[in-house]
Amino acid sequence: MDKQAAKKRIIKLRNVINHYSYKYYVLDNPEVNDATWDSLIHELFELEQKYPDLIRPDSPTQRISGNALDKFIKVKHQKRMLSLEDVFYYEELKSWQERIQKLVPLEKLDYFAELKVDGFAIALIYENGVLVQGATRGDGQTGEDVTQNLKTINSLPLRLEVHQKLPSLIEKKVKQLIKEGRIEIRGEVYMSENAFEEVNKERAKNKLPLYANPRNTAAGSIRQLDPKIAASRQLDFLAYDLVTDLGQKTHQEKHQILKALGFKTTQDQFSNNLEGLSKFRDKISKIRKKLSYQIDGIVVNVNDNNIFNKLGVVGKAPRGAIAFKFSAKETTTVVEDIVVQIGRTGALTPVAHLKPVRLGGILITRATLHNEDEIKRLDVRIGDTVIIQRAGDVIPDVVKVIENLRTGQEKKFQMPIKCPVCGGLVIRPVGEVVHRCANKKCGSIQRQRIIHFVSKKAFNIDGLGPQIVNQLMDEGLISNSADLFSLSYGDLIPLERFAQKASENLIKSIEQSKKISLAKFIFALGIRHVGEETAITLAQYFGNLKKISKISLAELSKVEDIGQVVAKSIVEWFNSKRNQVLINKLLKDGVVIEKVKIFEKKLTGLTFVLTGELNKLTREQAKTKIRMLGGGVSSSVSKQTSFIVAGKNPGSKYERGKKLGVKIINEKEFLSKVK
Repeated sequence: MDKQAAKKRIIKLRNVINHYSYKYYVLDNPEVNDATWDSLIHELFELEQKYPDLIRPDSPTQRISGNALDKFIKVKHQKRMLSLEDVFYYEELKSWQERIQKLVPLEKLDYFAELKVDGFAIALIYENGVLVQGATRGDGQTGEDVTQNLKTINSLPLRLEVHQKLPSLIEKKVKQLIKEGRIEIRGEVYMSENAFEEVNKERAKNKLPLYANPRNTAAGSIRQLDPKIAASRQLDFLAYDLVTDLGQKTHQEKHQILKALGFKTTQDQFSNNLEGLSKFRDKISKIRKKLSYQIDGIVVNVNDNNIFNKLGVVGKAPRGAIAFKFSAKETTTVVEDIVVQIGRTGALTPVAHLKPVRLGGILITRATLHNEDEIKRLDVRIGDTVIIQRAGDVIPDVVKVIENLRTGQEKKFQMPIKCPVCGGLVIRPVGEVVHRCANKKCGSIQRQRIIHFVSKKAFNIDGLGPQIVNQLMDEGLISNSADLFSLSYGDLIPLERFAQKASENLIKSIEQSKKISLAKFIFALGIRHVGEETAITLAQYFGNLKKISKISLAELSKVEDIGQVVAKSIVEWFNSKRNQVLINKLLKDGVVIEKVKIFEKKLTGLTFVLTGELNKLTREQAKTKIRMLGGGVSSSVSKQTSFIVAGKNPGSKYERGKKLGVKIINEKEFLSKVK
């Protein structure tokens, strides 16, 4: 092929590859498989190597071919990159609206909201449609040129094209500036959850320290001097702002233009009132765990660009935009005391009693300190100012002490040598980090065992919460879990707060709970190290309680997912005469364990990943079927995954599986496997 023919072929290859990349990385709708795409890239690379003078900076081959730099060059932003003020509650959002409305009293305010991606802000400059510069935010005025690293991001266009229809005047100006002119776009570089997991797996394999979170890893990747490192991190890009005036009158139109130019954007919502914004944030909060990237709230913009500009800037933040964040995960407070609690296995857990503070939408008064080693690691003392964090609906953790705020009056904590409840000896078994009460008849341990026994995932006795358990124990009506099934209406009616109806309802709940699955029964016993999953495994493997109670350590150790420590704990529990008496009493008092249907373990050794919506089964039902047949369920895709079960609207796991060559099956195929 001569040079002229090669030039024509190169142009065609670039256009086709860019089109396929847009469909794959931006629209998530691939038109060709990876092998075809790789083949086209290879052909383009070979032609460019033969005719180096035909290589252009926007060629797809240039994404990972940049040379390592000695240092980053500082670049000045033509328009300052601002940050945002944060609010967490609806009342704060309302106050923001009242403040800005006073500045534009005659204007009707409406809003455009988008997701606040936890990424790394970048400014992109395109000249004549070609990416010529990408810079970090820096101090807002001056950033660093990281163009070579940004070119490695497949979802970030190296050349701008109009992929979707725009209003005629805007489209005309866009095409004019792509042909000859300058366009500036801003957005977030981020790392998906899957990419972050892969990076940390690789580091663990090489015995390197693991990265803390996707956001910091993405930021660190973009600031690597060697573009090949950034390329290996599978970074992504979402656009959120169009700086150049292309005729857009609203922030909503900015997003329309960004999408038309081939950029990925987040979910968004127009609203003419604050209630609509609050509903949008609540909706996003419910689905945030399903997203491939981390978010911490929504960004609310005054939609009208003219009003937005009139409102101006205060400090480093525009008045016309605000971050409406999800309830805070971290905050600071003071440790007023440290108190020990006794769990159902006798474990002593030190708990910090805190100066009340709001976190995650609720008032927090306690935080766990886990064990003595954790207290020493944090060096937390009574009187310290600490940072606490809360994940989900669990008791918060103390994560850090702010030592600079110490006054010298703080007191160190010592684990007790005697149980604060029964006065029994406190021991720390060899090889464990937890202190335990050595008295197996300790009243606090028994209380916690009964509370666990009646919980939703165990016997699920409605109306029998911790306060009622405490009352029944204090009155001497029960001393262990089995005593619950000996209670009568006459025992309850004399008690405080137990009128006729309440007594009848509780006895009825206890009676209804007597029929129980083997897995729930095992879980309810409170055997140390035996959680919900292990209880299911035992029930499915052995089929009845008699076999489990007589099992040897050697035989139990052969069961998949049950290690030596768990096996020893199970055998010791069932060999205890006190526990044997407990089980016999439960069965004598009418507890009926449902028969377990033992299935052929035809899925043994196979691992399944579920993605998308299934029609005929819930996600939990599908997982149960897999486990009953001996298979495993994973939340992430790897080369070891046997099958991906893809329902409607599959997520990033589907694409990850395709890349790795994992077999993907639909719901119908899955159902045939688990018959």
